[in-house]
Amino acid sequence: MLTIVEGIYKNGQVILNEIPKIDKPVKVMVTFIEDTEKYNKGDERKPGFLKGFFTYIAPDFNEPLDELKDYM
Repeated sequence: MLTIVEGIYKNGQVILNEIPKIDKPVKVMVTFIEDTEKYNKGDERKPGFLKGFFTYIAPDFNEPLDELKDYM
């Protein structure tokens, strides 16, 4: 069984955000993820940031592909 619990390592201790429902000794593997602030920002991509990036779209872009006629 695999149980994942998030927490923080601080001053030599691992502080868990919740207590897992495990009632027997189990093997534990700890993975350290540096720079957690980078993943929590959520402001790196903004709506419309690719506006003007695609300068050409073929006129038949939405037409069915010949290779897929057997599946349609």
